[in-house]
Amino acid sequence: MIALTRLNGKSLILNAILIELIEETPDTMITLTTGKKITVLEKAEVVVSLVRTYMQDIGSVRATIQSRDTEGS
Repeated sequence: MIALTRLNGKSLILNAILIELIEETPDTMITLTTGKKITVLEKAEVVVSLVRTYMQDIGSVRATIQSRDTEGS
């Protein structure tokens, strides 16, 4: 889960695993796998960094790398 800020200044906690697309239009709009769209104050680069850190924290990145390593064997 990552902490973000809506345009009205209210905080929200988002399940980063559900993020499908992040785009700046110029506000940062996040599209979830459910089709829901959320606009936040943070720049796309910040959201990507938060997602990357979260994935590393839960071990998702490590599991993906290990999976790729075993596929070639």
